[in-house]
Amino acid sequence: MADYNRYGHSYSYGGGGGYGQGPPPSAPPAPHMPTTTTTTSAAPPSSSSSFSYGGYPPPPAAAYPPPPAQAAASGFGSGYGYGSGFVPVAFPPGTHPEVERAFRSADRDCSGAIDERELQGALSSAYHRFSIRTVRLLMFLFNDASSSSSTPSRMGPTQFVSLWNCLGQWRGIFDRYDRDRSGKIDSRELTEALRSLGYAVPPSVIELLIANYNNGVPSNGALDFDNFVECGMIVKGLTEKFKEKDTRYTGSATLTYDGFLSMVIPFIVP
Repeated sequence: MADYNRYGHSYSYGGGGGYGQGPPPSAPPAPHMPTTTTTTSAAPPSSSSSFSYGGYPPPPAAAYPPPPAQAAASGFGSGYGYGSGFVPVAFPPGTHPEVERAFRSADRDCSGAIDERELQGALSSAYHRFSIRTVRLLMFLFNDASSSSSTPSRMGPTQFVSLWNCLGQWRGIFDRYDRDRSGKIDSRELTEALRSLGYAVPPSVIELLIANYNNGVPSNGALDFDNFVECGMIVKGLTEKFKEKDTRYTGSATLTYDGFLSMVIPFIVP
């Protein structure tokens, strides 16, 4: 049986069930500034090692100080309030005021939701200059279709807080394995970083991921934080989709051709 839940805690996409039952941490993270039928298989875990396909432990309680001032211009208190317009904005209980201010600063039209360009600005000012492709993938993964405050092209405050906190932990993991402080991680460091997130990705897939961001060449390639987030979220998202089919956690599942395309295409065409 494949052990999908080694750690027992994980973030969820959007406001629904997602990857786990535990809520994301409320403190903001630290910035880093310087078919026909087709049968697919995921390699089951080795009996000599313990790992899972998904999930990762929550960060330490005091690990993430507020983001820099430029990521949070003038704002308001915590909880439920209003911007300069008339649209109410409700944040999850315990949301750090700096995270609220970052959202309100990005929400320039005070509509209570932000579009992809506004999200790109808010995240890039606190973490890293994210490409619009990565931002669109994050918008797709973290948006909750059932929420009245978000649409496929806009993100509400609840989803923004969940994404912000998740990126904080991923930033910490990236920095931990970027041992030479180059701002990039190589294939070995990527393997270790993904394993720490709960994903035992085989070397052949690691090579494909590295090559994808290195003009098709897997050797001597490396990923910056933007690339790491994009490829990591693809691994995470596809794993969760695969788990929906692998209900017995055997490491294999049978998919129809339509089902396979529907599962994969949203991750490669954000």
